[in-house]
Amino acid sequence: MPPETTDKRRLRGARTRGMVLRQAVDLASLDSLEGLSFGRLASDTGLSKAGIQTLFGTKEALQLATIDRAREMFTGAVVQPARQAPHGAARLRALTEHWIDYATAPLFAGGCFRVANLAEYDSRPGPIRDALVRDQDDWRNLLSRELRHAISAGEIVDQDAELAAFHLDAVLCAANTGLRLGDTGVVDKIRRTVEDVLAAPPG
Repeated sequence: MPPETTDKRRLRGARTRGMVLRQAVDLASLDSLEGLSFGRLASDTGLSKAGIQTLFGTKEALQLATIDRAREMFTGAVVQPARQAPHGAARLRALTEHWIDYATAPLFAGGCFRVANLAEYDSRPGPIRDALVRDQDDWRNLLSRELRHAISAGEIVDQDAELAAFHLDAVLCAANTGLRLGDTGVVDKIRRTVEDVLAAPPG
């Protein structure tokens, strides 16, 4: 087979995979990863069930690929834009504001992808749970690193950075649920919580 033909097929395959995964992240944010199926995706995308199954092989492989795509999209919407702000308090505020945009727009049809799926898998050991926990750990670790930067720079009061990161993440998760229920007041609560955590040292 000529290289050009092979390249075109690979490009079409990548485009098809991308289209399927974009639909999959929305479905998983609404119905959880457990609700994903080749048949549902075929119906929603107009592709054949056999064709989608050929792309991913197994349901678990599809679920893991969906988690990867959701992580990429979250990073692009929240983490990367915040890198324009300097480390510490400014970046924490930027991360929070981009997270608010991510959850209120929302980037995924059902709101925060991680929140929508962790409750389904928190008591179910295996690769899906491991991937979701990894994403949660990465996010909390990012928050705690920026908190440590802010503490070291004297921007905020000395505190347990890991505990503060846990607190912030818990508030964001609760806010996601509130937003899904139509409580727009949670955005103000997020900002007030962040400012409490980022309080400057006395004097």
